Amino acid sequence: MLNIFQEPEINESVSKYEYHTYSPYQNNFERNDIIQISIQHQNLDVLPSESFLYIEGLLSTTDVKEITINNNTKLVNNAMAFLFDEIRYELNGKEIDYNRNVGITSTIKNYLSLTKNESDMLLNASWSPDSPISLKPFQFNYCIPLNKLLGFAEDYKKIIPNARHDLIITRARVDENALISPTNEKVQINIQKIQWKVPHVTLSDSMKLNLYKSINKNNSMKIAFRNWDLYEYPMLPSSDHHIWNVKTTTQIEKPRYIVFALQTGKNKNLTADPTTFDHCSLTDLKVYLNSDVYPHEDLNVSFEKNRYSLFYRMYADFQKTYYNKTSSEPLLSWDLFKSRAPIFVVDCRYQNEALKTGAVDIRLEMRTSKNIPANTSANCLMLHDRIIEYNPLDQVVNRIV
Repeated sequence: MLNIFQEPEINESVSKYEYHTYSPYQNNFERNDIIQISIQHQNLDVLPSESFLYIEGLLSTTDVKEITINNNTKLVNNAMAFLFDEIRYELNGKEIDYNRNVGITSTIKNYLSLTKNESDMLLNASWSPDSPISLKPFQFNYCIPLNKLLGFAEDYKKIIPNARHDLIITRARVDENALISPTNEKVQINIQKIQWKVPHVTLSDSMKLNLYKSINKNNSMKIAFRNWDLYEYPMLPSSDHHIWNVKTTTQIEKPRYIVFALQTGKNKNLTADPTTFDHCSLTDLKVYLNSDVYPHEDLNVSFEKNRYSLFYRMYADFQKTYYNKTSSEPLLSWDLFKSRAPIFVVDCRYQNEALKTGAVDIRLEMRTSKNIPANTSANCLMLHDRIIEYNPLDQVVNRIV
């Protein structure tokens, strides 16, 4: 407070920041199509973390005799994500991040990560957890931030120079998961336009000179982020105790968080909302990484008796530990956690030395107070570290972790 002659600091390292639009090679976006959007020009400094997908489309009836669409047909929460089965990001032709079953993955991640204010702002991206989206007229246009679809875009917030970027999207096989219609009306979603809008960053002359000096020294960039890896058990057996051998992975892909969610009768069901989940009377959940178990003690939860505070605390603490915050602002209240999205989070960041070599066998053990209902699927979202090394001079991309 006494340094009254200190000069003000003005950051002029960036001389221009503007969005450029990139379009796919094709103009039609039918179900099952692979949509590729590329940035071919490599003499650019782009900022993928602030890019977004712009989508235009409309609803139409599949019956030629129909003229209008019933007003009961609406878009579900996060509908745009449910239009795609997979999204993949490639750097110089090498995959660095992916997201499969985009709708379920991004829905679970949003419930975990968003605050109330962030959730309200994402209505522009078709995120509407409180109610389905009514369209009048039956046309839509949305902007979906890439950082809500890929862990790479969420975590890595720096520019990437001198590279070819490819965003490859697989259109979903069906539209039912993006729509809700109590009358089972035959409606389809027609995508008319998809564009990738990416910021181009123009550096000041002095900053550009410093950057190119570093590049010419053959220095490599470390691109570190958390990958979102979803696994699905399509139909659980009707029992009150089940062990799911999710996968066996190498030590470099050890999960830091395991997120578990159950759904009963919501997949490809026009009368049900695929963005809501069910607790299925879960009483205990354990994650095994080889012989290590998380959490160490039994939870002994009872949703029927409203005794699920341990599960809610595990959910609410996610923001604090994942984003290094001093406190959490969970999107779901204690009541909504039970009724809308009981999502079970297991923190397994701290692991012993034995897991640093060899394969890691990942298993889930679940117990319920009642038999699992018929037509119940289980979703296991693994969040694990990934590090990509990129050399801007020779444009070589290597995966380290």
